[in-house]
Amino acid sequence: MGTPAVRMGWMLQLDAWRRSLPPAALSPVNQRAADPFDRLFVQEYAKVVAIAYRVLADRTAAEDVAQEVFLKFHRSFSPDSERASGWLHAAAVHSALNVLRGERRRARRESAHALDPVQTSIANPEKVIEEAEGRREVRRALRKLAPRTAALLMLRHSGLSYAEVATALGIKVGNVGTLLRRAEDALRKEVNRATSE
Repeated sequence: MGTPAVRMGWMLQLDAWRRSLPPAALSPVNQRAADPFDRLFVQEYAKVVAIAYRVLADRTAAEDVAQEVFLKFHRSFSPDSERASGWLHAAAVHSALNVLRGERRRARRESAHALDPVQTSIANPEKVIEEAEGRREVRRALRKLAPRTAALLMLRHSGLSYAEVATALGIKVGNVGTLLRRAEDALRKEVNRATSE
């Protein structure tokens, strides 16, 4: 159902769950937060949730992943580390992909999100079903990709810059574009293979 462009289109939308407060509104909170971990949490939480949300398409599950990521970070690393944000972003995508790969949760999520309740009242039902199926096909294809390839796609399409993606994955900024094109090609081939079967 649907064209590969429609199936890939949802990844390119950058209107997914975003920080609702502008950075200026958070600066007084950052100044009051004496603890470095508190400052890091305030600065990065929304982005970590957004990354997880792009993978899972479930806000509650994305927030659970963010909590888990911050707990792991707090137990193992210093919040003053220059790689803190990169580690958090990479951990968010990897943790979310692990959740996505879980059989029971995947089945529950697919049935729960077969139709987007916001769009069903205003959109053509056939189009809504087609888009939901396209999202499921992309998620199935992501599960079949190498973890690093899937992480690269999800980090970039969650709105991170090339520099942020490079930091999160420990690669050179100059290599991100090439690796991203290869990852997009691999995803496209996997989606096309799934639809031709």
